[in-house]
Amino acid sequence: MAIKLTKKQLAVLNFLEDFTEENGYSPSYREIMSGLGLSSVSAVAEHIDNLVSKGVLRKVPGAARSLEVLDYKHEETVGLFKAKLMDCSDTEKEALLKAAEILGLDLE
Repeated sequence: MAIKLTKKQLAVLNFLEDFTEENGYSPSYREIMSGLGLSSVSAVAEHIDNLVSKGVLRKVPGAARSLEVLDYKHEETVGLFKAKLMDCSDTEKEALLKAAEILGLDLE
């Protein structure tokens, strides 16, 4: 099960990655609002909070320009899970599949 993102959430993540790569620091909420044509700073804050709760974005409370996009695709972790699943007992397999589900990993 992969992490599901809305089109707007994906747009916010892409904007954050591009802006940070280009400038060396993350954008302010107003810069995100302006860059994506959103209606208000509170709309940006809602998207940011949702992305943080989904585990794809990290921010430092009270710090300016502290947004960091996390690796939400988990490519290395998926590889490790798949390798272990090939050579494990049924009990271990059940535990690994449950862990992958909790982490939101797509093992297919």
